[in-house]
Amino acid sequence: MPAQTLTIVKATGQDECLAPLTLHRAKAAVPFGGKFRVIDFTLANCLHSGLRQILVLTQWKSHSLQKHLRDGWSIFHPELGEYITPIPPQMREGSDWYGGLFSAMRQNRYLIERNAERFVLTLDGDLIYRMDYAELIRYHRERGAVITAACRGADSGPKPAMAFDLAGEDRVSGLTPAEAVASGAGCAPMGVYLFDKDFLLGMLESAEAVVAADQVPVPEAVANLAGNHEVCVYRFGGERGRVSPDRYWNDLRSIDEYYDANMALLKHDPPLNLYQHDWEIFTAQGQNPPARTVPGLSGTEGIFVNSMLAAGTVVSGGGVNHSILFTRVRVMDGAIVEDAILFSGVSVGERSHLRRCIIDKEVEVPPDTRIGIDPAADRARFLITPGGLVVIPKGYKF
Repeated sequence: MPAQTLTIVKATGQDECLAPLTLHRAKAAVPFGGKFRVIDFTLANCLHSGLRQILVLTQWKSHSLQKHLRDGWSIFHPELGEYITPIPPQMREGSDWYGGLFSAMRQNRYLIERNAERFVLTLDGDLIYRMDYAELIRYHRERGAVITAACRGADSGPKPAMAFDLAGEDRVSGLTPAEAVASGAGCAPMGVYLFDKDFLLGMLESAEAVVAADQVPVPEAVANLAGNHEVCVYRFGGERGRVSPDRYWNDLRSIDEYYDANMALLKHDPPLNLYQHDWEIFTAQGQNPPARTVPGLSGTEGIFVNSMLAAGTVVSGGGVNHSILFTRVRVMDGAIVEDAILFSGVSVGERSHLRRCIIDKEVEVPPDTRIGIDPAADRARFLITPGGLVVIPKGYKF
């Protein structure tokens, strides 16, 4: 059944909410969880759900994302009709870049038309969650709907901006205030929409309809179609599907939420289980040696406590506590790293002290540096988030 579905992943977002982490990359390419990129979770869901025809719409500073797709996701077999293909704006009807979801699909409707599948699944590549899309597709066919929107309840993720109002049998009848989700009267959209292809192509034929749909948020555009068509919801986190029902969903709306989502992975029982053996998250992995701790030149042992250390990382006489270190990080003699996220290639010099900070790739922190200790000094040099985090951009020179 999943083989009857073409998947379109929209990964075009600039998302200034995560700046400076998005100064040089799309949000979908932002590192997450010690070794992954954000888009890996959506693509892993596709892989485990049996979806093998995937178009990834790219636009904003897409080199990092496209390189990651090449290095980490060239695992399908084109000779068997399988692919993950990046699609930048095609501009087949003018010089417009991708706008909203529907205009982006209209730009690529020739790819939809020539595809033989019956359904089109649209996904947001900027989200963190695990879901078995095969069950969504099965449910869509059972209901005979033209659109099925996956939705989440009050116990899944941040407070929504809006919610679907539901009639009987989980049919969408419109929109309702977000507060209705807590009472059970509505459910929150989560960026997952399944369309009957013929219905979608009919909608995309009309430029006016596409412009109107893109002038409002996607959930509102979908709800507007419910008056004349069968539009229903699929409830996320139920017993259907093969992935454990953790009900985790996060759209990483700010740097502080991004940080909290990463730090939550260090809990004894994390809300998102990265270790479910039958639902692994795939990614691009370089040829790095194992992470290790070694004594520094002073003889002090390198230690780490309640932390994630990716391959190639070396703690040489330093101390790491409650932190996430990506690949090839170096923590030198006498340095202390606490409650921090260090991206690949970061080096922390001798006797430095880092606390509650995010440092992007390839930054060399000089010896005896203090970050996250003196707010006034940090504010003069770096971005400080509303939650008090220090954020240092990629390649920063001290």
